[in-house]
Amino acid sequence: MAQGRVHSTESFGSVDGPGVRFIIFLQGCELRCRYCHNADTWDVSRGDLMEADDLLDRAERFRSYWGADGGITVSGGEPLLQIDFLIELFEKANERGINTCLDTALQPFTRDEAWLAKFDRLMESTDLVMADIKHIDPERHAWLTGKDNANILDGLRHLDELGQPVWIRHVLVPGITDDDAYLKQTRAFIATLGNVRKVEVLPYHDLGAYKWRELGYPYSLEGTELPSANRVTNAEQILRGEK
Repeated sequence: MAQGRVHSTESFGSVDGPGVRFIIFLQGCELRCRYCHNADTWDVSRGDLMEADDLLDRAERFRSYWGADGGITVSGGEPLLQIDFLIELFEKANERGINTCLDTALQPFTRDEAWLAKFDRLMESTDLVMADIKHIDPERHAWLTGKDNANILDGLRHLDELGQPVWIRHVLVPGITDDDAYLKQTRAFIATLGNVRKVEVLPYHDLGAYKWRELGYPYSLEGTELPSANRVTNAEQILRGEK
């Protein structure tokens, strides 16, 4: 029986998948996104150890609020760093008839045979994947997150091969990810995938900057403006192929 390191839970998530959802934030992430609002989830050694059944019992207390489309969403951090726990959690959720959503940046993705077998097994009990495209340009992605994006894009291609339903999310940061040329490149990539059900633009905010300061990390986006409504609409239109 696997245990997961859990950062926190949220009872009534309304923006993390379809319907009302119980959100489970797992501990641990190897990306260092400059706009991260959950920097306190980076350290995989922190958090509370919990078993899948205990989390699902807690989630089901709120099941009457979920409606036809709701369920659980596992976020982070990067949930795929705890893939063995995820498999057990989602398979047990399936047994209880609970809809499952994985919110991931896909950074741990690899076609290593042993890992890929686990990933494919996880997808069998995953109803929806919400995946981030943080930046389409590999050098800018490395500057923004500390890691290259080659395996992340490969992970999205593999999800397409599996026919796994995906929502694409893109954080819009003025001067970094809102350039029309990069947005059009991102759209061109999305257009190669046949499994994308929705594209969401998430406007940058600095509400998590205080966590960086509390942890003693310099927040390099200090002073970055929030995106205007016009730029958000522009990004949505480009990424959805409407412009």
